[in-house]
Amino acid sequence: MKKDFVKIGNRQELMLDTFLLEVMNQVSLQMNPPVRREVVLKMDQPWEGRGSGIYSVVLKDGGVYRMYYRATFPDRDPSLGGEGCAYAESADGISWERKNLGLYSYKGQDTNIMITGDHGHNFSPFIDRNPNCPPGERYKAVAGHRPPALFGYKSADGVHWELAGKDPLFSQGAFDSHNLAFFDTNLNRYVCYSRYFATQDSSEKLSTGIRAIQRNLSEDFISWTAPEPLTYDPGVPFEHFYTNAVTPCPGAEHLYLAFPMRFLHERYKNPECSAVGISDNVIMSSRDGLHWSRPHLESWVRPGPDPRNWTHRNLITAQGILETGAEFSLFINENYAWDSSYIRRVTVPRHRFGSVHADRGGGVLLTKPILIEGDKLRINYATAAPGSVRVGLVDENGWPLGGYSTEDCDVIYGDELEKDVTWHGRSDLSFLRGKAAQLKFELTDADLFALQIVK
Repeated sequence: MKKDFVKIGNRQELMLDTFLLEVMNQVSLQMNPPVRREVVLKMDQPWEGRGSGIYSVVLKDGGVYRMYYRATFPDRDPSLGGEGCAYAESADGISWERKNLGLYSYKGQDTNIMITGDHGHNFSPFIDRNPNCPPGERYKAVAGHRPPALFGYKSADGVHWELAGKDPLFSQGAFDSHNLAFFDTNLNRYVCYSRYFATQDSSEKLSTGIRAIQRNLSEDFISWTAPEPLTYDPGVPFEHFYTNAVTPCPGAEHLYLAFPMRFLHERYKNPECSAVGISDNVIMSSRDGLHWSRPHLESWVRPGPDPRNWTHRNLITAQGILETGAEFSLFINENYAWDSSYIRRVTVPRHRFGSVHADRGGGVLLTKPILIEGDKLRINYATAAPGSVRVGLVDENGWPLGGYSTEDCDVIYGDELEKDVTWHGRSDLSFLRGKAAQLKFELTDADLFALQIVK
């Protein structure tokens, strides 16, 4: 009996969930944690006091990379509203510099501050990808938390901002966090991911709940649907998620990634810090933006040996993934609320957030039937020196396809972001267009990070 097939077109499919996976024999899903790179911005300006460097956003606009982050004024200067949203630029996404904007001064010194006051606490911009967006509103943002409400902003250049309307976008939530929005090209809607407190009993007191993530939708950025809580697979623990950092994956925009800061409010480690609580972050993925997969419950970035990272509100991931050469660059804060606080870049090779992994003993992965809509199978993989990858095609009746079995596959070994699979030197699969086939991977001391059927 023929099985239902999965349509992936020519999309890049990452090995972060079980969407494509039918049989896993001696293989497992494995997380690929990022590598800590250089510190990109130290919070060392006079207006960057303790509490600065969080709730950040990174994005690319043409040839310019932009970063937005919070600056908390050391004296909570009431004339500036206590805190603001600061701005930095980069030509390569790696080396960053502040851009003084001439908008706000701090004790007579020009600053890189764009927005001050309550909305500067968690100002979160994005480039509006809506094809019907007016040029004067190509940047938008959400901000606010006191009183509990999120407001919308608009801008032509990402620096000079005005309110999108006098009324809040919505007020159901607990917004003292990094709430964010973007135009979702998959849904053709604006989406906003924000924080709320999920109660596990009949109490309506928010403080008794667990910090969690919700989503609202809008067609025009002004009128929004009621919030819907994110959902997870059965058995996934309900943990405090302080932030979310949801973003479509570059080059695989049908897949949403999120890097919530996980908060353990009852733990206390560093006696030099008076505040209770420690934090790290996790990685999760979704194919519809509402139901999320978490096969990896472990930390994505651990606090590490620095005792100043074993305090509250560290390791908050900035929203946004930048393509920097063959790597993805993401950004985290460390040493939160210390005089040494900073923003650090972390990297993963392109599309290598997780893999199907086999050790030296070897294992087999069999995908679900996939409708072939391209001409070649391309994989993102890595092996050890004695490791290998072989791929076979299985037809709609469950039989190995003649000439394209794992035995016919030219042995693959090495470490490549893009490798076309060949069988006796042949890579052409155009004869299978419009038909379904399963992919059988025989892996030995190897990781399969992603696959794509390309034209």
